[in-house]
This record gives sequence, structure tokens and C-alpha cells, in this order.
Amino acid sequence: MRPYEQRFPWNLDWNLLRTFMVVVEQKSITKTADFLGLKQPTVSAALKRLEEATGHKLIVRKPNEFKVTETGKILYNECSSIFGSVSQLPSLLERDEDELSGHIAIVVASHVVCPHFDEVLADFADRHRKVTFSIAVADSEEIVSSVLQNRISFGICLLNDLSRPLDNPVLFREFFGLYCGPRHRLFGKTDIKLSDLAGERSVSFQTEVEGGPLEPVIGLRAHVQAETLWQGVSSNLVEIRRMIVANIGIGALPVHVARRDVERGLLHQLPPYEDLPVVDVYLITSPKRRSSDAEAEFLRLCREKIFSLPLEERTFR
Repeated sequence: MRPYEQRFPWNLDWNLLRTFMVVVEQKSITKTADFLGLKQPTVSAALKRLEEATGHKLIVRKPNEFKVTETGKILYNECSSIFGSVSQLPSLLERDEDELSGHIAIVVASHVVCPHFDEVLADFADRHRKVTFSIAVADSEEIVSSVLQNRISFGICLLNDLSRPLDNPVLFREFFGLYCGPRHRLFGKTDIKLSDLAGERSVSFQTEVEGGPLEPVIGLRAHVQAETLWQGVSSNLVEIRRMIVANIGIGALPVHVARRDVERGLLHQLPPYEDLPVVDVYLITSPKRRSSDAEAEFLRLCREKIFSLPLEERTFR
């Protein structure tokens, strides 16, 4: 290492990295100051000190413009990784000789319904009462970023890029069908033809785009010649369902998730009924993460109770 590189970690105020990370995430000096309980000039001075310490412009701030430079993006990713490692310390240090303890942070996509995973949660909770959980909902891209930045224990989501440095076994496989709500003119009918759906308004997940993790579902609407312009959009399955029931438009849902609403008379499945698009849902972890004892045991239980089963038994048709 060059002398500058040797001195850098010793001379750097690590609090500057935390402040910079929040500035990027809040996209505002003012919002960062509110978030951290600091004054705005203090945040601005911290950003200037970090730029001087690194020798690079990190953020471009002009009236009506906030832009992170390419160097700033690289530094942000490293700051996030450092933050993730530090946030692990309580779990890594929290050891009990007699009983497993710690915390497991899971973030899931909104449409995840998997009895196998629920069984693992129940079994693990019965065995290890001192382990705590947090389960949040986010879109798949956010989940991938959180795992790559080492901020969470596990993510359950869709993937459209399997080349990223993740451990990503398939948790389960699901099929998507088209549905309408009780107010729709075709609700309850059984003799529906594909031509009956031509020009129908539709609602969609935000990831139903070319190159997105729900790209296979695009073909479902195209097959029935539904409108390509979305009448409604959301990243959350609950809100997609709400819009379908409210007759904002027809929409695609996982068949096994929608089944209960079909039985309750809140949703009605529309054609086609065969050759439905298939989507894989993954359990993702970071190979760089140093797992706590609780995380390692939870993953071991997943492998024992879920991934030991053939994929066919984890496919919801």
C-alpha cells in the first residue's frame, strides 16, 4: 500500500461515512440533518470533510439537482457494507452458553405465501425462544440491495439477474393467473373466451416490465390483448388485489395466493387456464456475511425442511 493508503483508515473520521450514507439515502442535506438530529451546516461540513479526505467529489448539489457521482456510488456501497457489518455485532456478541439467542432480520416480497417457510418459522420459534425476529416487506430490488449491503439476515424475493454474488436457492415456484373482481362484467362466468378480454383495463406490479423479475407475466396480458397501459400499479400484492376487487382493472396474481379469495367470492379467475407463466421465488443470503449462531441454525433448518424436498413438492400449481 502507498503511504496515503496506509494512513487513510487511521486518519478518517468514520462518522463521516455514516453521515454520507444517510445523505445519499435521504437525497437531501436538510432531510439528513433532521434524520440525524443535527444542524444543516454540520451535515454540509461533514460532507465537505469527507470529500477532502477522499480527494473526490462525491455529490453534486445545485438548485433543483441532487446527484451522486460515480465515485460517490462506489463509496456509498462500501459504507452500506460497513454499516451492515457493524449492525451485526450485537447478534454476533450475544451468546448464551445454554440457549441459542440473537436476532434474525428477514425482508420478503409482498406476495410470498409459502407453507414450508412458515413451518420452519414455527419450528424454529418453538426450539429457540430467546431468538427474536423482524420481518419487513419491500420490493425485490430493495431486498437484493439490502442483502448485498449486508443489512439483513435473509431476503425472500424474485430475481432477474442470477449473476450477482448471492446464495440464492429456489424457495418455491408459483404460477400467475389473471383475475377480476365482483364488479367486473365477467365475474362468475364460466364460458369466457380470450376475445372477451381484448382491450380490458389492467393493473400491474411495478416489476411487470421487460427485464424485470415478473417479465413472464407481461405475456399473460399480451395473450388476451388486454390494454398495455396500466390503469393501476403497485409493488405490493395486497394493493394489486385491492385494485382488482375494486374493478380498476384485471390483474395477475399467484394462483395459490388468490385461491382463498376465489373461494370467498372476491376474485374470479379469467382465461387462459393452461400454460400459465411460472415464477421462481428465492431465499437469498450474502456469502460475505458472517452469520450469527441464530442465523446459521435458521438456515440449517431451512435446508433440512425445505431444500431437501424436490422442487416439484415446492411448486404451487
